[in-house]
Amino acid sequence: MEDIDWFLKEDLDEKGDITSDALFTNEIAEAEIVAKQDCIVAGLQEATQVFKKTGAQTILKVKDGDFVKKNIVVAVIKGPAKAILKGERLSLNFICRMSGIATETRKLIEKCSKVNPNLEIMATRKTTPGFRKYEKKAVKIGGGAPHRMGLYDAVMIKDNHIKIAGSIEKAIKTVQEKIQDKPIEVEVETEKDAIKAAELEADIIMLDNFQPEDAKKTTYKIKKINPNVLVEISGGVTSDNIVDYAAFADRISVGYLTHSVNSRDFSLEIV
Repeated sequence: MEDIDWFLKEDLDEKGDITSDALFTNEIAEAEIVAKQDCIVAGLQEATQVFKKTGAQTILKVKDGDFVKKNIVVAVIKGPAKAILKGERLSLNFICRMSGIATETRKLIEKCSKVNPNLEIMATRKTTPGFRKYEKKAVKIGGGAPHRMGLYDAVMIKDNHIKIAGSIEKAIKTVQEKIQDKPIEVEVETEKDAIKAAELEADIIMLDNFQPEDAKKTTYKIKKINPNVLVEISGGVTSDNIVDYAAFADRISVGYLTHSVNSRDFSLEIV
């Protein structure tokens, strides 16, 4: 069963929309999805799929990634009234959540690009269970990068790996021996471990919970050891302090983009 089928089943279960079924038979209706805030819109493709499955037609007035102003109609929905109402909440959930993520991502990129146009803003795995691919897609629509999708598609040696392995050196060397076809990223919490990771030729070094000035000094030192290493900043990054890291980092991963960002407000209105 596809994701959207599961999400619809959560709303409809086996009995369907009992209120609309009691009120309507074959009435035809038309609705507009309206932005209630200025934002970068996202989730329109998913909303279109939702209405296709419920039996309604979607006519998009804008596309994912467009900036829209308050009160702009982003889509028109036509078809059986019951089909429109069945898909209303799920389609809006997609659009509101994904637009919030895309908008905040774009905001961070616009802030940082003034000091470092090559910086990548990255998502993390701090996502809503079952909704990760859509949240990471929204980051991408906003101009960011999804980072790894899970534990299966990228190597990242984190603090608990290092603790169990016994040392950062042992962890890196063991992984390097066993995995040659993927970049190796290492999360470090001290300058000493960052330098050791650079000396061991880690491809990406994540500076976790470093203060901006400490991160800058550490970045200089590890780039001197290995000019090709990528430096990623993570932990405690907010819209207020991200620019403090932007000038010297290659990438910044921002957990709040997917775990606590504010959704944007949209409504579906029958016309």
